Amino acid sequence: MPDFPSCPQCGSDLTYSDGTGLACPECGHEWMPGEASAASEPQVRDSNGNALAQGDTVVVIKDLKVKGSSIPLKQGSVIRNIRLVEGDAEHIEGNSDKIKGLVLKTCFLRKA
Repeated sequence: MPDFPSCPQCGSDLTYSDGTGLACPECGHEWMPGEASAASEPQVRDSNGNALAQGDTVVVIKDLKVKGSSIPLKQGSVIRNIRLVEGDAEHIEGNSDKIKGLVLKTCFLRKA
């Protein structure tokens, strides 16, 4: 039985060859054998699993209380031109129309 590398996304050892590349049955991640080292850095993903990049626009999916402000961030608020926090795949930085300098968890956002 051939020895395949662990999944770069979830670390599972149950990877298998799907013809041209490798696949993980646990998380569904597919990659080419040479890409495993490049994918080792964490990717920032929204609540639906879509990859986020610098400058994207996101929408808040539930009302959030904002520390230091009396104005809550309402569901449906748009955050434009986000900035990714280096070394942290769970947070982004951005500004809404009324509140500047926000740091938000990606589990409360979806890509617009």
